[in-house]
Amino acid sequence: MLVMAGLGLYDERDVTLKTLDFAKKVDKIYAEFYTAILTGTTMEKIEGTLQKPITVLDREKVEYETNKLIDEAKDKDIMFLTAGDPMVATTHVDIAVEARKKGIEVVIINAPSIYSAIGITGLQLYKFGKTTSIVFPEPNYFPETPYDVIKDNLKLGYHTLCLLDIQADKERFMTANEGLDALLKIEEKRKENVISDETKVAVVARAGSINPGLYYGKIKDLLNHDFKSPLHCVIIPGKLHFMEEDALKYLFENI
Repeated sequence: MLVMAGLGLYDERDVTLKTLDFAKKVDKIYAEFYTAILTGTTMEKIEGTLQKPITVLDREKVEYETNKLIDEAKDKDIMFLTAGDPMVATTHVDIAVEARKKGIEVVIINAPSIYSAIGITGLQLYKFGKTTSIVFPEPNYFPETPYDVIKDNLKLGYHTLCLLDIQADKERFMTANEGLDALLKIEEKRKENVISDETKVAVVARAGSINPGLYYGKIKDLLNHDFKSPLHCVIIPGKLHFMEEDALKYLFENI
């Protein structure tokens, strides 16, 4: 059996009772933290909560040693943990599909993810369009996909959730400041008037924690703001309903 379970968004207290129950029964637990990470806890605390050691797989081991993980599940009960919900990342869906193809029972335990947590903004979830990711610019590598996604969503009046790059092995997490700066740099190159320093955006910091940060204002006023510890995400609002306008006014710190 392969149990795919989410750990939630922030710390070990997000673990569901179902995950705890299955953790007691399985033979081995694996986890990956390159797609997302719980910044409010440590591996030791997670292992203490589950009362079992956890083998952490890096990006290469998840993507290229999937067969090994699945093969173990033929004869043993294996748990695979991820931050957020286990079925958000394409890599995880592939693992579940390949396991089912080989006749292995797959149990999926859902958990809070950024897609549910952004409900804290008061923005209506059904009005979010395609999600995009802003990555750290590298020499000869500066994807403009986020710009295109935002452009297309705005045409339809949709909000855009921008996830920010994580390089867990380097303990490097893109800040909202860096993400906004990257968008302005793409605008400077493309000059299609999709984003400007006058554009109003929302920033969510430490989603899933007891005290998340919610900030709203013009990009020029947010660029140098201290959003404190990660993880951060950026939301480009589309057409706002009056209730959403009130949410941005009263639920957020307006910068």
